Amino acid sequence: MKQALVIIDVQNDYFPKGKMALHEPEKALAAIQKLEAYFNKNKLPIIYIQHVKESPQADFFGRNTTGAALHSGLAADKHSIIIEKHYPNSFLDTSLQSALTKLAVEQVVITGMMTHMCVDSTTRASAELGFQPILIADATATKTLTFAETSVSAQAVETAFLSALTNFADILTTDEFLASHSTQ
Repeated sequence: MKQALVIIDVQNDYFPKGKMALHEPEKALAAIQKLEAYFNKNKLPIIYIQHVKESPQADFFGRNTTGAALHSGLAADKHSIIIEKHYPNSFLDTSLQSALTKLAVEQVVITGMMTHMCVDSTTRASAELGFQPILIADATATKTLTFAETSVSAQAVETAFLSALTNFADILTTDEFLASHSTQ
């Protein structure tokens, strides 16, 4: 089954000193880098998703800002597939589905940021579109959320969303994924 690595919104604004710093994005990036190395070594497609907001008053990811740029720690270069999006669901009004179809991809391996928003939306959509997603738990990051004056820690948000996504995807760690593919 041909796989593609989908890396969602690993952009500067989600890192320390960014406009929307997440909890431990560096750990997620380190896991993503291991996956990039595996996919590159095996000549499998990697698709980078980049969220861009058009409004000049954008709270983060404003067009042409340093914060909206893909993080320099990624292996993306001028030959990479980079798909711009404007909604949490990476398939909505983008070329992601057609790119996967053109590449004959049957299964997506999902990583990125934020677990509770874009990773969640894209994972659900990929399952509904038949791409049999694998979500790499330690290659995602999120933040503390607050509702009705109650704060939920980033770790609890991560656990809750990953738990819910077991209904849509196989959830693995980077090491589990790589170990399961080491004999292939």
